[in-house]
Amino acid sequence: MNAVEYAEQASEIFVLSDSFIRIKELIDDDSSTIDDIADVILLDPGLSGTILKLSNSSFFNYPGKIDTISKAVLVLGITEVYNLVIAYFTTDAFKKLSTTPEYLDDFWERSVDCALTVKYLGTQLRLPNAERLFILGLLHNLGELVMHQFMPEQVLECKDILSDELPWSKQQEMFGFTYAQVTAELLKQWQLPYSLIEPVRYQDEDEFEHTTDETKLLYIAKRVMTLNHQCKTHNQADLLSDEKLESLSVQQELLRDANDFCDMERLSILAVLNPSAAMIY
Repeated sequence: MNAVEYAEQASEIFVLSDSFIRIKELIDDDSSTIDDIADVILLDPGLSGTILKLSNSSFFNYPGKIDTISKAVLVLGITEVYNLVIAYFTTDAFKKLSTTPEYLDDFWERSVDCALTVKYLGTQLRLPNAERLFILGLLHNLGELVMHQFMPEQVLECKDILSDELPWSKQQEMFGFTYAQVTAELLKQWQLPYSLIEPVRYQDEDEFEHTTDETKLLYIAKRVMTLNHQCKTHNQADLLSDEKLESLSVQQELLRDANDFCDMERLSILAVLNPSAAMIY
């Protein structure tokens, strides 16, 4: 099968709940009010608790206490709360994946690291619409979980990277496509915004000339995360050239600061989205 066919089958297994669909409809409806959105969120205690925990985390660094969903929507904005809704239902959907807790813990740690890195870089570079960068990083590799559902042994084989290999190249050799392509097709099946799908689809493309700044930042953040996890023995230049960093005026000091930010915030995000992964800390 190809990437589209795997994503189509996965979308029947890993389903976003009716609550997500209703919230999405309200957010897409200009006539909806903050209270309308908050009322639907409140129908799901798990979602409500997750949003309040994340809203009050150091990640957002809001000076006061956010104790209601309406206040969370008002303070953080509809886009940011929508991102938290996507994060909650995505992690919830993949809890039914048949695998070991250790595998999922490692997966979500890598995803959160990418999310924190891309959000930090975008914020520091004052990129427009930086609020959607976190969810880009969090979702960027869902295709790996999709392929694990259908071909777990091959996915585990792809995790072992030699010093002269790159993960996305090995995926292409193994399956005929990359996890990025499967992820994009799954997000399309879930009817998520094109502004999320496009950067995910092109995250492995080395050609920067016609890509968006969000795609470039995801490209950089993913490689920074990969150097810290799957490719620890690689040189940075093997994954990330100076030319690519210069295209967005990303300095080495900024990358070091992004890694420090990850180290500070990783635990608080994992503790909410995937508590078992936070236990290793």
